[in-house]
Amino acid sequence: MEEFDGLLFAPSDVAYELAKRLKSIRKRKKITQQQLALRCNVSYASLCRFEQTGLISLESFIKLTMELGVIDEVRDLFTRPVYSSIEEVLNDR
Repeated sequence: MEEFDGLLFAPSDVAYELAKRLKSIRKRKKITQQQLALRCNVSYASLCRFEQTGLISLESFIKLTMELGVIDEVRDLFTRPVYSSIEEVLNDR
């Protein structure tokens, strides 16, 4: 899965895509896995597992995004309401 453009995808697909994106940012910044793990106090094993599988704790994920300078994108998640009906819009008032 290259992007989240499909309607059907597994949670593991989303997690792996996020891992690929963070790995790409890490590499662009020329930071090794060991350096990143040390800088944000995430175990090297956890970082390696994350980049290979997408599995990591939310707290460790946030630490990685902070160190890589993309925490604002994470903080902005779910800030815009998504409505599926006019009733939801009216109930949100």
